[in-house]
Amino acid sequence: MSQVTEFNAYRERMNERILATKNKTIQKIYNVDHTTYQDGALPAKTKEMLGLVASMVLRCDDCIKYHVQECHKLGVSAEELYEIFGIANLVGGTIVIPHTRRAIEFWDALEAAE
Repeated sequence: MSQVTEFNAYRERMNERILATKNKTIQKIYNVDHTTYQDGALPAKTKEMLGLVASMVLRCDDCIKYHVQECHKLGVSAEELYEIFGIANLVGGTIVIPHTRRAIEFWDALEAAE
């Protein structure tokens, strides 16, 4: 199973499990998260790039993979991706470097899956 397939299958399975509890707070948080990244005053692509920078600075590998994948779907180029990584490493410091490595590895897996 590819890294991308494995990540998506796990995420889908666990989201279904969590949402099956019908906890209203969790449902609202998931809804706000989904709604936030839709087109608005800023296009969805820009919002995903911002989400990726924030996720890298916060060092959340699952969040990074999610936003890398969404950026890929929305047509972010490799050149744009490396600028995103540059900003994340500047803001977050060198502790972000290992997360950059894993993000690039995931991007490469997305590119290979095309």
